[in-house]
Amino acid sequence: MTDENQQGAPEPEGSAEHPFQFTDKRKVSMSGDEARAAEAASAAEQPAEEPASSDEGAGEPAPGAGDPLAGLDFEPSGDAAEASEVLKAKAEAAEHLDALQRERASFTNYRNRALRDQEAARERGVQDVLVALLPVLDDIERAKQHGELSGPMAAIAEKIDQSLQKFGVERFGTVGEEFDPTVHEALMHSTEADATATTVNLVVEPGYKIGDKVVRAARVGVVGPE
Repeated sequence: MTDENQQGAPEPEGSAEHPFQFTDKRKVSMSGDEARAAEAASAAEQPAEEPASSDEGAGEPAPGAGDPLAGLDFEPSGDAAEASEVLKAKAEAAEHLDALQRERASFTNYRNRALRDQEAARERGVQDVLVALLPVLDDIERAKQHGELSGPMAAIAEKIDQSLQKFGVERFGTVGEEFDPTVHEALMHSTEADATATTVNLVVEPGYKIGDKVVRAARVGVVGPE
């Protein structure tokens, strides 16, 4: 339609050098497909946007980099909080139990050591008393052997023996027992033809011991084979 109008219009006179030009400024509506094609052509003609520089922001770590929970700010609640408290209480209980067991072991060792020291002190005390009484006990034993101990003195001697037995004091050394150098001290030695072993035939002074500890060896005379 536009071309037909342009071709049919008469040329004005006197326009040989500058011919008359006619421009149709009417807008022609395009269909949908034509409009989309025009938009695509316009976008292709526009220069592409330059990508952002890789150096930009290189020194700054991206948010959330590293620990994924570093940016979270929250406190455990509910079951998580209760479980945390339980674990903490169990750890404290274990520490207290360990300390209590150590203290108990230390006290047990101290008690055992104190009992041993107490028993040792008791034995030393009894031993000291026994050593002080040995001369008196020897005199009482000699009086018994010679039959000079009778009446009230015999009863007193018996009570002394009973009192010593309460403290674990034991008298040993009798005629006829086999000689033992660990508990006997031989002051005299004789031989006999029919003797088969060395035995005690005379007790000069009896021996005394407290438990397994010999306070004084028995001083005796012995007889053995030829």
